Amino acid sequence: MVATIVLASVAAVATPLSAGASNASSAAVATPSTARTGNASTAAVKTTPVVGAGTWHIQTADSSGNDVGRYTSLQLTPTGWPAISYYDVSNASLKYAYKDGRGWHTETVDKSNGSLFDWVGKYTSLQLTPTGWPAISYYRGGANATLKYTYKDASGWHNQVVDSSAYVGEYTSLQLTPTGWPAISYHDAMNGTLKYTYKDAKGWHNQVVDSSAYVGEYTSLQLTPTGWPAISYYDGYNDALKYTYKDATGWHNQTVDSGGMVGLYTSLQLTPTGWPAISYHELTPTNGNLKYTYKDPSGWHTQTVDNAGYVGEYTSLQLTPTGWPAISYYDSTRTNEDLKYTYKDAAGWHNQVVDSAGDVGMYNSLQLTPTGWPAISYHDDTYQDLKYAYKSAA
Repeated sequence: MVATIVLASVAAVATPLSAGASNASSAAVATPSTARTGNASTAAVKTTPVVGAGTWHIQTADSSGNDVGRYTSLQLTPTGWPAISYYDVSNASLKYAYKDGRGWHTETVDKSNGSLFDWVGKYTSLQLTPTGWPAISYYRGGANATLKYTYKDASGWHNQVVDSSAYVGEYTSLQLTPTGWPAISYHDAMNGTLKYTYKDAKGWHNQVVDSSAYVGEYTSLQLTPTGWPAISYYDGYNDALKYTYKDATGWHNQTVDSGGMVGLYTSLQLTPTGWPAISYHELTPTNGNLKYTYKDPSGWHTQTVDNAGYVGEYTSLQLTPTGWPAISYYDSTRTNEDLKYTYKDAAGWHNQVVDSAGDVGMYNSLQLTPTGWPAISYHDDTYQDLKYAYKSAA
């Protein structure tokens, strides 16, 4: 497993797919799979995972400026090299970092115009094309608040405005169709709605998904194998976790967990047969909890994963190849302020501290290697750096 971390990868400079620029994809309107409506999945209770034992390795990816590394989004190349999008507070800019055999490489993707009311790069969400080129959705805030999208090819970065309605684009979540077209879920702060957009040969198609009172924060998007979108998000009016999916008949919005302040920091994954699983945060009068829920033919199954103090902010969920959940999250208990990680197997949940060197762990993003080892990008609030941790056998 160590080899996937140390072998040089050429993916970051490989020939690009035509991400978001050509080759029309019908995936965004394709015939749906059985996602969320049938075909029982045993993935959530399946065989022994490989995410447990091993050693964490922690490194600083970017220490430039006075404050970098917020709103991180991590992806791994097929050979295991990390790539991260993130926000540089110092310069109000969107940045991108990747690692190869020579070390970490950082670059500015999109930057502020220099005014006090213009900042670019919050709420980043990163994906890599099959050939390794990065694509990022993000928010431009301030007086020109908009949803933006960028992708890179051999000629450089291509930044574009996706939705320029007033005050849209927070809480972005990006996915790419198999042919490279982007799809994004995001929040419309002006109207308090959940929105979704996708691109094809005709351009961007922006639509309102849920227009009930103040919804759409903390969105997390996934696409089924045939391209239909599914989104988890927070209902701020009812303090509830919500979930929606689309099929040929339209959007289907539902409440998953309520009865308290639940549904912040959602992170969604789909099992191979399309059933949803979500990690999220519950705020109580005395503490904060990490929660997890998944759906099968009998309905939603909700459980508390960690309630030791004030835990569960900035959740990031992945599923192992056999369907077991793994989650990175932030423990903001004042005596801790740590990055934590948990995984589940037949014996239950296993919660562990990844990094406790100061106030670390906000804005974390989790990925698993093909064999199940975890890797996490996150913010070090003590030194104001971008950090990266990965686990291996030695």
